[in-house]
Amino acid sequence: MPAAGSEGDEGPAGEQAGPGAPKLCGYLQKLSGKGPLRGFRSRWFVFDPRRCYLYYFKGPQEALPLGHIDIASACFSYHQPETAAAAAGDEAAAFEVHGPGGAVAVLKAATRQDMTYWLQELQQKRWEYCNNLDAAKRDSRTSPTPSDFSKGLVAKDSPDLSILSQNASAERARNILAVETSPTDLVGEQAASQPAPVQPSAINFSLKQWSTEFKNSMSSLRKGNNENRRSVFYTSEEWELLDATPKDLEDSMALEEKRKHLAEGNKGLTSSAFPFDFGRIPQKTRRPLKDMIGSSKNRNSSDSSPTEWYSGNGNKLVSELQLKYQSQQEELEKLKKDLLSQKELVRLLQQTVRSSQYDKYFASRLCEGVPKDKLELLHQKDDQILGLNNQLEKLNLEKDSLQQEVKNLKCKVGELNEQLGMLMETIQAKDEVIMKLSRQLSECEDNSSSPSGSVNSPVATCVNKELQELDRLKDSLQGYKTQNKFLNKEILELSALRRNAEAREREWQAKYTSLEAKLCQIESKYLILLQEVRTPVCSEEQSPAREVITQLLEDALKAETSEQPEQAFFKPHLVSEYDIYGFQTVPEDDEEEKLVAKSRALDLRSLSLSENREISTGVKWENYLASTVNREMMRCAELKNLIRSGIPHEHRSKVWKWCVNLHVKKFKDTTVPEYFQTLLQSALEKQNPASKQIELDLLRTLPNNKHYSSPTSEGIQKLRNVLLAFSWRNPDIGYCQGLNRLVAIALLYLEQEDAFWCLVTIVEVFMPRDYYTKTLLGSQVDQRVFKDLMSEKLPRLHAHFEQYKVDYTLITFNWFLVVFVDSVVSDILFKIWDSFLYEGPKVIFRFALAFFKYKEEEILKLQDSMSIFKYLRYFTRTVVDARKLTGIAFGDLNPFPLRQIRNRRTYHLEKVRLELNELEAIREDFLRERETCVEKRDLISDDEEDS
Repeated sequence: MPAAGSEGDEGPAGEQAGPGAPKLCGYLQKLSGKGPLRGFRSRWFVFDPRRCYLYYFKGPQEALPLGHIDIASACFSYHQPETAAAAAGDEAAAFEVHGPGGAVAVLKAATRQDMTYWLQELQQKRWEYCNNLDAAKRDSRTSPTPSDFSKGLVAKDSPDLSILSQNASAERARNILAVETSPTDLVGEQAASQPAPVQPSAINFSLKQWSTEFKNSMSSLRKGNNENRRSVFYTSEEWELLDATPKDLEDSMALEEKRKHLAEGNKGLTSSAFPFDFGRIPQKTRRPLKDMIGSSKNRNSSDSSPTEWYSGNGNKLVSELQLKYQSQQEELEKLKKDLLSQKELVRLLQQTVRSSQYDKYFASRLCEGVPKDKLELLHQKDDQILGLNNQLEKLNLEKDSLQQEVKNLKCKVGELNEQLGMLMETIQAKDEVIMKLSRQLSECEDNSSSPSGSVNSPVATCVNKELQELDRLKDSLQGYKTQNKFLNKEILELSALRRNAEAREREWQAKYTSLEAKLCQIESKYLILLQEVRTPVCSEEQSPAREVITQLLEDALKAETSEQPEQAFFKPHLVSEYDIYGFQTVPEDDEEEKLVAKSRALDLRSLSLSENREISTGVKWENYLASTVNREMMRCAELKNLIRSGIPHEHRSKVWKWCVNLHVKKFKDTTVPEYFQTLLQSALEKQNPASKQIELDLLRTLPNNKHYSSPTSEGIQKLRNVLLAFSWRNPDIGYCQGLNRLVAIALLYLEQEDAFWCLVTIVEVFMPRDYYTKTLLGSQVDQRVFKDLMSEKLPRLHAHFEQYKVDYTLITFNWFLVVFVDSVVSDILFKIWDSFLYEGPKVIFRFALAFFKYKEEEILKLQDSMSIFKYLRYFTRTVVDARKLTGIAFGDLNPFPLRQIRNRRTYHLEKVRLELNELEAIREDFLRERETCVEKRDLISDDEEDS
């Protein structure tokens, strides 16, 4: 059984993890660098079960790994710490991975628990991978197996792998030596959403890996909006912008204003509520503080990462803005003081004006008939009133100043109370220390006075030391036991793997001997054949070359029989009967086509075996999907590039469903629940004019695919349901030949309802109107648009076709109608569909031109129309290099604007409509003439015959 604590493995050691098993990934620190730069650096590690590689990245959001460790050929070890202090330190979590050629990778986990978990899991993955190499049948070894599937017809297929029985005693020993452990938060897919562990002693810089890190960071620096600047491999934590935005500056200014108001409300306090309030720093101390911050940044710039450098610039910008804001606040204070003095001057002037107006009033109105003694009395009263008002204002000002002074005194009293409390606490602590020392002193005096105390004290101290030493030895013993169990298990596994490798080597040696003998026989026959071709000695009918050719063909097509057990055992199984999609690799009836198909299958197999990519596409997809655990997938440039490189077999169902939902979300939002089931029920219960034609085409859809080869196949019923539901949704289209193939391809990876919405996406969203109607108007328009693109992108080939009057649209018409189904090999077909479901119909134009570009030189060598047309009928199935074809489609043919295709569609649409109207007029004239002419009444058209 697998090691305890392994994620998702519940079967024997040789079995793979079941569907939905968690991936082995997480944070580890790797020892790297040379000289003074050598140290542990935090890295994100992801295990790839296809190659048994442990890839390490700079972070979970990165697309390109910094390197990998070969686990299949590695062995593991770690050192037991000698002391408890070492066990508590970093040495306790460090382990070594010894690879081929003497390479040693030193890794360090965050805790000892994580280290044990990583070692157990890596042992288990190595054991599973190496045991799978002992399978008797390895024809599906390099092809991905549908392990993570939950939907689609290919999900029902189980990988054709028969694993050799393993040693039962070795399995029992492995189970006994397994160590119970479980991971922490830094291991697993959930760790991608957490920050990397801090390593203060490491300098996060590597001269050797600068180019890879530069490539990883280039995507965030290209031009465009902020959404495109971010890498799609980020986790649930959003990246912060490196430069402060205007909104961020406004929020900072608002916060500083709020702080200022709060500080003004507490004016007179000697201590600020904020420990680093730049608004309260005096003017004379601001510049030295700024210089100190700048010098600190310069001092730390050598050991900081680029991101820290950008964040330092942001802090510098904020500090400068705060200082500028403080200077403006001081100017505002000065203006306020000037305003107060001006208000005081205005108040005095207003009093003078009021007194002068008062005197003028009495002088003008009351002087007549009033005695002089009363006037003097009134003046005296006015003077007294003015004096009392002035005195009242002075008292008010004095009152305000006294209140302010009281506030200041209260603040000082509060500070003094705080200081007093601190002093009291200090005195209390000192008293406790004094009392403790006094007690110790008294105990020492008592012990010195009594003779028994001098004996018991050393004994007690010795006993305590022995107990501590005993505890330390017990901890060390437990650690050594665990290390011993792990090393014994490692030795056991390595011994078993060595024996298996020796057995495989013996088998390969026997196969090599048998194949070498067979090769000698074939070479002998070819030499005889070449000699006969060069200097024939007999007539053509009696030539031995015919017998040699016949014998070679029989050998090439000969199947395994029970009469030749040795050859059946030693013969390599390079071609299986069906591929992973369910398509037949070699036909059964046509001998000539059988030979060509087997040759093509061997080419595909050879191409897949010869590909040696430094970074597999599967690893990139695993890393990307791990980063989308806590968020939805989003359209972006990185995801588009990943899809163009091809979706892995095990993730295609999930990504296809997401692409379909992306395009039909507006339709789904307006439909009722169980919409597909309602349409299907209506189509089955009521009379459907399209049902007859659908039944006729079911078995003719994909006869070379095992999921649709017989009436009892599971795919036939699903295909029927989807086509009936769609015909009921679109009565104008009903059913058109070609829709069945689109649905059949979709059902290989999607369930019925998702395949229905996939067909809605293609017919109603991607393709123009009237693309699948009776007239096929949109399809005809696209062929004319394609001719224009051929003359622009491939002028030599277009001129070659025009010279020999070859109408290649007779071939390409079916490409556009069914999106290359039954026209290309299955591996390339599904890569085309990956990009088609994400980007839309422009992909069809790209790949159609790419196929002609791929075989341009071969077509130009053909010098007559018959050979050209015959070559065009099958040449797409000879293209097997998907990487080269994709590079032509998305690289060599750029630029490829969709606006240009739309404009040309509009232009050709009017022309085709006029031609169809003319044909309809000719048809009506013919019908009228047939009714009037007796001789032509017996003539009927194809449409009338079908009806």
